[in-house]
Amino acid sequence: MKEIILAGGCFWGVEEYMSRINGIVETRIGYANGTARNPSYQDVCRGDTGHAEACIVRYDENVISLEELLHKFWKVINPTSLNKQGGDVGHQYRTGIYYIDDGDLPIIEKSLKKEQQKYDKEIVTEVEPLSCFYNAEEYHQNYLKKNPGGYCHIDLSSM
Repeated sequence: MKEIILAGGCFWGVEEYMSRINGIVETRIGYANGTARNPSYQDVCRGDTGHAEACIVRYDENVISLEELLHKFWKVINPTSLNKQGGDVGHQYRTGIYYIDDGDLPIIEKSLKKEQQKYDKEIVTEVEPLSCFYNAEEYHQNYLKKNPGGYCHIDLSSM
């Protein structure tokens, strides 16, 4: 299985969206690429930890390629919006693609370049190696499965 970490605003929606895609084996949400060690949700919400709300996506590359996965990711974010997705505003809601495997970088860069052609504004989605990831609290994991009417900035009704 391969892994990629995706940040696209509130992690509840990203996790739920990704979990519905064929070939996704597991999702887990948490806090990525910040400076604070073992941050809590409250810490991240303060906005001074540097962490993004993010989702680890484990996928079977025999079923879905990274290119296809990124194509789906681009469909549910506004990659030109800095630190804001839907009603969520703050540095923790930035968009990002954080990779573990250096071999994924050319695929990510190609995908970003292709996506950029759709916009007049520059894409601000971060593309960086994963420096750290801390699991979010258990009550956040699979939040929208546990709370089907919960807030989500992603339109899941069309899936």
